[in-house]
Amino acid sequence: MPVNGASPSSEPSAVPDPTGKPVRVRKETTQPSVFWILATMVLPAVNLAVRYRVTDARKFPQSGAFVLSPNHFSEIDPIVIGALAWKLGRAPRFMAKASVFTIPVLGWLLSKSGQIPVQRGGVARGNEPVKAARRLVERGQMVIVYPEGSLTRDPDLWPMRGKTGAVRIALEQGIPIVPIAHWGTQDLMPRYSKRISPFPRKTIHVKIGDPLSFSEFRGRSLDTATLNEATAILMDAITGLLEDLRGEKAPARRWNPSEHDQKETGRFEG
Repeated sequence: MPVNGASPSSEPSAVPDPTGKPVRVRKETTQPSVFWILATMVLPAVNLAVRYRVTDARKFPQSGAFVLSPNHFSEIDPIVIGALAWKLGRAPRFMAKASVFTIPVLGWLLSKSGQIPVQRGGVARGNEPVKAARRLVERGQMVIVYPEGSLTRDPDLWPMRGKTGAVRIALEQGIPIVPIAHWGTQDLMPRYSKRISPFPRKTIHVKIGDPLSFSEFRGRSLDTATLNEATAILMDAITGLLEDLRGEKAPARRWNPSEHDQKETGRFEG
């Protein structure tokens, strides 16, 4: 399914209510918000540089709270995935570095659009992630969380070992995680590059997976073992989607930075 337009259709979608009757739901992108400002700033450049090819777009929820978890191998990934979410009808929210919230104008836009500040090293500011997760459920919003936490260290750009943040939000709040993989973004901006190559226009292939409810973990204590087990399931799902896009199999053992004397945060060349 090509997704090339600057904005999705404004036609409301039909979803069932608890009684089973279809209910018309307005897309988030048609409702006035600060996201309109952000879309005006970002989408024209994205549309010039990127052509999306999306597989299984129907699996992308059009209503309700959920966590969207992509693979991560380019510093421009958040723009690529955020723009895609908007084109598919949802307003993207991220966990963003707390430092950028202090930048004039940009910080205001991030705060008003519901982005979640996270301190260096992935430590959230106070109880903000907990409060933000509750707001997600109350308002039926989505949040994008990269389970790897930083750009993959895998030399061939396969997903590396995941962290438990995305799974913790989903399990604590009782909302699904939607795994998603993309490939081709490295042609737009290679890993650790400081230069974007918008021309010629790049094709980015995306595949959206089935929502993960993690129902098998209900009633279990959210201890380290449980969170790691659920995270492994999520990373397997993302890796499988990426295998389909790339047409090849990922390594049998997922890359673990600690086994290669690598830091898990910051830039890494090698």
